[in-house]
Amino acid sequence: MGLSQAELNAGIDALAQRDTNFARALGNAGYPEPRIRERGYATLLRTIVGQQVSVAAANSIWNKLEAGFGAGCPAEVMATAEFDALRACGLSAQKQGYAKSLAQLVIDGELDFAALPADDEEAIALLTKVKGIGRWSAEIYLLFAEGRPDIWPAGDLAVQEAVGRILQLGARPGEKDVRALAEPWRPHRGAAAIFSWHCYNMDVI
Repeated sequence: MGLSQAELNAGIDALAQRDTNFARALGNAGYPEPRIRERGYATLLRTIVGQQVSVAAANSIWNKLEAGFGAGCPAEVMATAEFDALRACGLSAQKQGYAKSLAQLVIDGELDFAALPADDEEAIALLTKVKGIGRWSAEIYLLFAEGRPDIWPAGDLAVQEAVGRILQLGARPGEKDVRALAEPWRPHRGAAAIFSWHCYNMDVI
């Protein structure tokens, strides 16, 4: 599960104590709500289903998949599901390949969601073995479903924009700059990321 409200608030408070920019932003925006997802295969499969489509479309496809293949769309079922049956649920050929890649890694025991590496970079490397899962998706999974406190999705454009606003930089910093700027925020970069999305959406910074 993701960072709890208490964990999230504690992380943001620690950042506000270190940096007056965070303190100012917190005064303006307040605390964000937690972003929590269930740990496991189904959450990553839903990430694949939701790529490049609206939330409503993703929910519709997922509901059809569960109706056709069972709750959570078990890996053993998805691995052998026929193309036309998946297509009828709205899953493109490309996403079918991604879903089957995920299912097969789980079946083969190469990807065990109950025993991901403790090291964040090693966990990201393992998750990105799944076709269609890039670094950003792996980071989001580890932050929202695993509650890892120091995940920092520096490639996220909204995070970049918010960091620029919070630190009053005058322009959106790039990924490399955002990684460097966040080094002093360890081990609370996960809270910083969730707070950044909160500030970006509120537009009060």
